[in-house]
Amino acid sequence: MTNTLTGIAASSGVAIGKAYLMTEPELTVTKKTITNVDDEMARFHDSIKASKQELEQIRDRTAAQQGDENAAIFDAHLLVLSDPELVGTIEGKVRNETVNAEYALQETADSLVAMFEQMDNEYMRERAADIRDVTKRVLAKLLNVSIPNIGAINEEVIIISKDLVPSDTAQLNRDYIKGFITDMGGRTSHSAIMARSMEIPAVVGTKSATSTITNNDFIIMDGDKGEVYINPAKEIIEEYEQRQIQLEAQKKELALLKNESTITLDGKRVEVASNIGTPQEAEIVLENGGEGVGLYRTEFLYMERESLPTEEEQFQAYKQVLEKMGNKPVVVRTLDIGGDKQLPYLSLPEEMNPFLGFRAIRLCLEEQEIFRIQLRALLRASSFGNLKIMFPMIATLEEFLEAKQILLEEKSSLQEQGVTVSNSIEIGIMVEIPSTAILADQFAREVDFFSIGTNDLIQYTMAADRMNERVSYLYQPYNPAILRLVKMVIDAAHANGKWAGMCGEMAGDPIAIPLLLGLGLDEFSMSAPSMLKARRQINQLSQSDMVNLANQALSMQTSEQVKQFVKETVEIQ
Repeated sequence: MTNTLTGIAASSGVAIGKAYLMTEPELTVTKKTITNVDDEMARFHDSIKASKQELEQIRDRTAAQQGDENAAIFDAHLLVLSDPELVGTIEGKVRNETVNAEYALQETADSLVAMFEQMDNEYMRERAADIRDVTKRVLAKLLNVSIPNIGAINEEVIIISKDLVPSDTAQLNRDYIKGFITDMGGRTSHSAIMARSMEIPAVVGTKSATSTITNNDFIIMDGDKGEVYINPAKEIIEEYEQRQIQLEAQKKELALLKNESTITLDGKRVEVASNIGTPQEAEIVLENGGEGVGLYRTEFLYMERESLPTEEEQFQAYKQVLEKMGNKPVVVRTLDIGGDKQLPYLSLPEEMNPFLGFRAIRLCLEEQEIFRIQLRALLRASSFGNLKIMFPMIATLEEFLEAKQILLEEKSSLQEQGVTVSNSIEIGIMVEIPSTAILADQFAREVDFFSIGTNDLIQYTMAADRMNERVSYLYQPYNPAILRLVKMVIDAAHANGKWAGMCGEMAGDPIAIPLLLGLGLDEFSMSAPSMLKARRQINQLSQSDMVNLANQALSMQTSEQVKQFVKETVEIQ
């Protein structure tokens, strides 16, 4: 009998292959007295050298595949390996106490980690994690034990892991990694979002994948249904091999839509755009027929580094995206740090609930120099393409007006200096907070556009942390409460001659798309691989029919009722 697991369908597609179980190695250290100090020092330095070479390879591979932003974490790890305090202390223990290098390393690392973890400065506390990660790598070399290295995998496998952090996901090579299955995580976790952008099937939140699946088990995973089959029966293998052939044929069929417009059967034109995190992803948007960038997450320019990006660094990144996209719109979200995204070099106070705390526009309005540097970089880049700027996490009209005033001040200052700045930049906001949706009619008089961020709007409306598996059932994009808030925003925009887009995961959801089309959404922004599927779906729908569908859905009681109604009314491919 085939053993099965069920999790959250995080990234679509089918993967068939053997399991690669990412398990933490046993790194038990025993204190030993050595007789030859020089030999022990040589062994220690050989391990340092081997670890550096490994990290350099991972860094270079990550930079080539994902860009310098994702590779920066490994530069930080290389700096730890060159830290004279760390290396010198270990050498001193080996020489003066005549102990083995493993013991000296473990003692020194534990002492430094404890010291850094006690510090008030957030950046210094973050260094503890770097020391722990790097010394684990060196320790494994000394003990002649292998540690998981996703970037070094050179055969086709399906990754099985407790979780994959973004730095793990950044190393995934699509030529070899056919999919991944995790115990933890949700559909809106960073690793899931990155998996979708890289077109790697993923099933997350299975709770027991690592304890149920063993290394080299034969696995079939369905990233559309959230199902995993372990050592499946012959008929299941044949069924999914046929499914893979069908998916490949569909992919070729979708490619024919790359240069087409997104127009409903009754002539309503909408825009299908993509969410990106790095300049390199702009190319993927164009390859997938994107009509623009609906969300450029600029925080990735700030993450996995040791200091704030300069104005020039930011200018070059924004210019690269704008030039690549030509006349197509690029909606840039200003710095959205906080919640699950922290900058270790900013000494921000710890908060009981960071998702409801000092983040995004709240941080930028207080740390204005950081904000002004980003705005100057954006304004300088504006003449190289079709730039639109939006502010995240806006809760009150006063916040928007203050942020807009700062932007206009920087624009005026640059123009006085003779810098060319576009005069056609639209300024909008993310709608992520219920208060903003409810007052959308007031905001619509001041903004040029709305972009609805459903990932946060849903969690704030339902009072349910979207990263918490125990309340994941409350992540309900089809809930009539959410649909009513979305309708309020779209109606307010249109009543004031403005446009409304959506850049949350809901925008690419095949069940949500008919509802959003009926509610009048103008722009659908999603992960790049989802765009052609969305275009095909919209091109086969009548907007007038979807208006009737949406109106009926708004009067329903539950998310499940809406979901079943859409499935019964519209053919979902």
